[in-house]
Amino acid sequence: MSAETPAAAGQFTRRRLQFRAWRGARPFWAGLFVMLGGLPIAYFPYANLQIGHLTLAMATTAGAGSLIIGVLLVVLGVSLWFQKHVRFFAGVAAILLALVSIPVSNLGGFLIGFLLSLVGGAMAVSWAPGAPPEQEPGTAAGERGGSPEGADTDTTLLKQADDPATVGEPNDLSGTSPANGANGRHSAG
Repeated sequence: MSAETPAAAGQFTRRRLQFRAWRGARPFWAGLFVMLGGLPIAYFPYANLQIGHLTLAMATTAGAGSLIIGVLLVVLGVSLWFQKHVRFFAGVAAILLALVSIPVSNLGGFLIGFLLSLVGGAMAVSWAPGAPPEQEPGTAAGERGGSPEGADTDTTLLKQADDPATVGEPNDLSGTSPANGANGRHSAG
């Protein structure tokens, strides 16, 4: 018996489609970029870089500020995933925290965290939930093209003046014709 069974493939496909539906209903990529932007901002001030026998410590006096900004960006990214109605607030907050991280946290995590957070915040602000697809009415055997038999298929708003069906009818839809006593001026009672 092989390790790959048809039931496992069906399970994987079902889970993948569930994740795709979940991801499509929220600003997933915006949250991911904001979270990934928060990691270098929080990490680099506490990192020790080894170059041969030389240890380069990047700790700054604003290390606590960097940690706070990084953690807040990660929390904003998670909130974009699970609380999609706060997308505008989280996006603006991520952009502001990314801008604050430039002077506070080693140029915003050596511009890596700054750029990721800035792009993720912009994506969160610009994301809008999609409208659910509407079901088209099914066409029965007696219907032609989906319209009822007595329906007018002409979708133009105004008919031509030389149309014999509209001769003698006013073509004014505003209700301000001289025939009804309204000359374009409205009285206030």
